Amino acid sequence: MARSKIHVGLEIGSTKTVMVVAEIKPDESAKILGMGETRSAGVRKGEIADYKQVRACVKSALLEAEDVSDVVIRSVFLSVTGAHIQGVNNTGTFRLPEDEQEVDRHHLEEVKEIARDIAIPSDHVYLHHLSRHFTLDGQRQSTMPYGLLGRTLEADYHIVHGIRTRVQNSIKCVREIPLDVDDVVFAPIASAQICLTRECKQEGALVIDIGGETTDYVLYLDGAIAASGCVPVGGNHVSNDVHLVTHIPFSKAEKVKIAEGNASADPASSVGIVKVEDEKGAPPIEIERKLLNDVIRGRLEEAFELVIDGLPEGALEQIGTGVFLTGGTSQMRGIGELAFEVFDLPVYKPEQPDVSGVHAYFKDPQYATALGLIRYAQILDEERPSRRGRLSRLLRGIWPFGF
Repeated sequence: MARSKIHVGLEIGSTKTVMVVAEIKPDESAKILGMGETRSAGVRKGEIADYKQVRACVKSALLEAEDVSDVVIRSVFLSVTGAHIQGVNNTGTFRLPEDEQEVDRHHLEEVKEIARDIAIPSDHVYLHHLSRHFTLDGQRQSTMPYGLLGRTLEADYHIVHGIRTRVQNSIKCVREIPLDVDDVVFAPIASAQICLTRECKQEGALVIDIGGETTDYVLYLDGAIAASGCVPVGGNHVSNDVHLVTHIPFSKAEKVKIAEGNASADPASSVGIVKVEDEKGAPPIEIERKLLNDVIRGRLEEAFELVIDGLPEGALEQIGTGVFLTGGTSQMRGIGELAFEVFDLPVYKPEQPDVSGVHAYFKDPQYATALGLIRYAQILDEERPSRRGRLSRLLRGIWPFGF
């Protein structure tokens, strides 16, 4: 009889560190047992800047997650991000020998190896080799063309890689807790598992996860990843812009952004004055609402334009479903209208959770990556025969002591 298993997802973000614990039941349904969360310290633009502070944050999230879930956590699926991580597509071509016409497993392994073999900088490491499509004699196949007759076999892959030491730092931090790392996952790929259905991926969809200091994105076309990346702009940059323009403290700028700001171009949202009280008794600072909104809008528009720059030419015209916004900053008022204006596509924005407790996590966009790691773990379980070899190669490449 099949047994339940436990999977744990860990996100070390610029603003928060989250550890989510889930039970995967024999029927493949997932039950969230608990979550540990702490405010991040020592993380800049999604990367570790102060190792000791980050390790303390992970330890705090671990203790809370174990306490809430009543589970002893031994390993995690770890998300990573940062502008150093790049996603590229590559096609490998293999011509069957003259005396062979039927595609067998050996031919498929050959063409996959050719497709995955791309030149990356010497200080980079592979994070993902994701199969996109196979083509046999110019005809695209919906599945691996095993057993079909043909001459020329092509495999199309999406390959994600990043700077070795920066990925290594995250793994080192986790292993010194000590916890094992089940797998390392590029954050937007995890988020997409929560945001998108299979139908959305097939019809074409763009997921944009806007965090505190980074904006991650992943594009699906024809059911496969066509582009992924990270730009170093997020919600904290918006707050800092408000701070610089209005001269109010950063902490107040953050609160004013959330409570009073609007990213849309609707003139009705930019009427009037925002008053910021001074805690020392000085007269309130008055900020024109139009100025506040223009500052917010300008920075978020920049983030969206940088995402577009990272997409293949003509990709937006191929998106059939639309743009899915997630991450904490996706709750900014008017951001959906701004995204529609920039991308000229339907925009899907998560609603604020109307329930409390564990169930609230499923609706709160702040937890899309952490929850997506659980779904990613389930997908790997379904592909278990090939999982161990791929993971071992990955960790040998970025962790000197093996796995």
